[in-house]
Amino acid sequence: MARGGQGLARVAVVVRSGAAPLWWVGVFAAGIGVLVPGMTGRRIGVLAGAALFLITAAVVTLVRRKRYAALARGAARAGKYDVLQDRAVTVRTWRRGHRWWLLLAFAVAFGSSFAVPAAGGMLLAGAGAGLRLKAAWLGRRERAEGTLLWVRVDWLDRRGGGPAGRAVKGLRGTGLAAGDAAPGGTRRRSAALV
Repeated sequence: MARGGQGLARVAVVVRSGAAPLWWVGVFAAGIGVLVPGMTGRRIGVLAGAALFLITAAVVTLVRRKRYAALARGAARAGKYDVLQDRAVTVRTWRRGHRWWLLLAFAVAFGSSFAVPAAGGMLLAGAGAGLRLKAAWLGRRERAEGTLLWVRVDWLDRRGGGPAGRAVKGLRGTGLAAGDAAPGGTRRRSAALV
């Protein structure tokens, strides 16, 4: 990065990076867990899991929203020498950094099925759904303001997450056409690339 430029990762992409792994790990754990009768029985386990899914999705969607909004309001324009990180690199960094946590979460969710079938897996799936909803909220905000939000890569935690963590002192903004991800962190259609 020449002349003091910074490596920047899209905030919505970092948030969205965990959505699919958590969703699929949760669905897989719940699917296997429902085969185990458990101490409470399948019916109670699935009902408890559905409640946990909804509560977890709502909490994950809403947590730290004020912090994201405050950082977005104070976003500075990205500099000429800032390097925009590709979506695939951001996703890969997050997933590599969290792979052992995901494996541990699957083991705990599956293990909990012997007490309450499917509930742990549905909780994980709810966390994945919440992250996707949060990324969608960020995308709506980016479209409304006409600015994509970026965070310095060196301010992310060592696992590639935490785009609104304590280390993040501010965000950078670019136009909507910058980078290879659409508002909300989804993959940009190839026709829209400039």
